[in-house]
Order: sequence, then structure tokens, then C-alpha cells
Amino acid sequence: MRFAVLGAGRIGLAHVSTLKSQVGVSELLIADLDPARAQAAAASVGSAGFGTIDDAFSSKPDGIVIAAPTSAHAELIVRAVQAGIPTFCEKPLAESLASTVAVVGEVERHDVPVQIGFQRRFDAGYRAAKHALEAGEIGELRRMHLLTCDPTPPPAEYIPTSGGIYRDCHIHDFDILRWVTGREVVSVFATGSNRGARFFGEAGDVDESAALLTLEDGTLATLQGSRYNGAGYDVRMELSGTTGNRSVGLDYRVPLTSAEPGVTFPDGAPWPNFQERFAPAYSAELATFVRVAAGEIPSPCTPREALEALYIAEAAELSRAEGRVVRLDEVRR
Repeated sequence: MRFAVLGAGRIGLAHVSTLKSQVGVSELLIADLDPARAQAAAASVGSAGFGTIDDAFSSKPDGIVIAAPTSAHAELIVRAVQAGIPTFCEKPLAESLASTVAVVGEVERHDVPVQIGFQRRFDAGYRAAKHALEAGEIGELRRMHLLTCDPTPPPAEYIPTSGGIYRDCHIHDFDILRWVTGREVVSVFATGSNRGARFFGEAGDVDESAALLTLEDGTLATLQGSRYNGAGYDVRMELSGTTGNRSVGLDYRVPLTSAEPGVTFPDGAPWPNFQERFAPAYSAELATFVRVAAGEIPSPCTPREALEALYIAEAAELSRAEGRVVRLDEVRR
């Protein structure tokens, strides 16, 4: 099978390395709007061709992996499905809710699989928690807590085009909440504050976030986020029910320090970033896409599901901006 990776940046190169190790992948091409950048990327990984975006499509690959800037996602996804090429794309699908809805509509008019990159679905901890909930080991789910905390802020130039912390960062929490529980969010009350660099507030964003989400069966989920978690990269999900609980991310590298005398857990080096924390998950999702492109299995994360997570993010941003509870029905309209 032949694959083309569109985008010669850090994520693109990581995907090339993963694809190279997959059985059945015989040829790789790295494409970029800047041919020189694509050539340099190909040289850095070895055993990969390079070219322009047009070259990638004209080569008629068995699958396309989109790791280009967000502004190019919608156009590239539509072009790929219209060409009949199975596609993997990093989130988000597009730059706005309206354009995302349009992309989903176009994808669903074609019988071409598209997989969106929500890597937490392939993390062993989240998968175990989902299994435990489905197997009744937690009992009736009563409450959840999710958090995503970065040790340091992203570059200042990234924030104005990021879409805000709920769309950029917490959309992963919203997707995994839906996937693990199999339930929908019906309302959101979100807030945030600016306590760090001025560029967050100047872009209309926040660097500390918190939200309360109500699920369709009345289950309450709380959410927290930070761009300044100095202890390390901290991503967790806690599920508590009538007979048990599960904590995702509670391993020897979780950046927590106990105040209890004599307690040394956790005792490993804290996770420094999302790439290292989710390295196995990123590999697993690309291995899955190879099977999707081969026609062995359907897409495990469709554009429609990515849109559902975006609806929650949109509700959260609206709630934060207006200081009120926002129902998902309002955002869908």
C-alpha cells in the first residue's frame, strides 16, 4: 500500500515514522506547499519520496494522512473524498462550525472512509475504562471528572488562530467523554480566567478553564484545564459509580505529589508533553487507519463524531463568553 502524508511539520514526520513501521506499507510520499520543506523532511526520515500537494493526489495513493495547518484541512478532506482516497486528518476538520458542518455533509455524500485524529480513543487507559463501564464494573455512572493541563503555554502566535482552549484543547476531553460513556452532553456551564501571558486575553482566550457538563441521563461531569501546570503534562479522567471507579492517567508518571506522610507514589519522571504521553496511542491510531484504508474495518472516528465534539466545544465557548448555561440544542440550531 502507498500512503501520502500532507504536511512536513513535526506531526507529519511523526506520522511518517509510524507508517514506515506498518506491515503492508510499501511506499510513502511527503508533500507540502513548500517543496523544499518536503524534500528536507523526506531526507530526514529516509526511504520516503517528496513532492507537492498536487503530486500527492496525482500519485493516487491508497491513503492520505493530513497533517497540514488547520486552514487547509477542509479543502484537503473534500478533495480527497472526491478523489475516492481514504483519508486520515488531525482535528479539527475546519476552521469554523459552519465549515465543519459543510465538510461533514460533503464527506457523507461519498462512500469514502475518513478517520479523524482523536488519539485518546486508542490509549490503553481510556479503552480499559470504557470496557469497565460497559461490563458493569463501575455500576451506575454517577459522576466524572476530566482534566487537560499543559506544563507551559503554546507559542503566542498560535493562540489567535487556535479557536480557544475549549475548541483547541478540551475538544479531546469532549470526544473521549462521549466515546467512553456512549452518552451525549445536553448542557454546559463554562468559565475561565487569564492569569498568565497577556496574549491569551488579547486573543479573547483564557489560560485557566473549568466547566460543568450535564449528560442526557443526568450524570454530571466536571472539567478543568490549564496552560500553566508547572508539575508536568497532566491528562486524566475519573469515573465513579455505584459499585466502583476507574482513574485514567493515574500512573507512575502522573505529575502529582502526595502530601500524606510516607507516600511516595507516583515516583516516575512526570510526563513532559502530549507527544510522549500518548506516543503508543498515536501509533495505534495510524495502524488502525492502515486497516481502514485497506477496507478491512470502518472508520473508528468519523467526521460526524468530530462534529459532535465540536458542538460541545462551541457551547462551552458561548457559555464562557456570556456567563450562562448553554444547551447543546441551541448550538445545533
